[in-house]
Amino acid sequence: MATIVRLSEVRRRAKPIFFSRGELNLLLSLYSRQVMRGQWRDYAIGLHDGKALFAVFRNSDEAALYTITKSGSQGDRGVAEFTLLAGRLPLARSALLSDIIAGLTHRLRGHAKLVDEGGR
Repeated sequence: MATIVRLSEVRRRAKPIFFSRGELNLLLSLYSRQVMRGQWRDYAIGLHDGKALFAVFRNSDEAALYTITKSGSQGDRGVAEFTLLAGRLPLARSALLSDIIAGLTHRLRGHAKLVDEGGR
């Protein structure tokens, strides 16, 4: 038997997730540093499956190098969760965006060292 669901009720229950102004400042600060280093050239911000997404690209016609997602509340705590993805592979999860950015920054520094050492 079919169940009828009113779309207006579904839309009221599902609250959209967005990045706050402070979160966007952190994300765009990291992005601008990587652009200055010539590592990243494009970014995208979007909403998908109840998550806010911030993706960075080496070239605009390639797949995302890294994506940081913000998902809604975890259970009753009402705390957002951030996830760092490399392609589709999850690398880190945290309730704090600053932890995710610190982990990505550390990862990027390691990559830069390997590139620098390879050129010697």
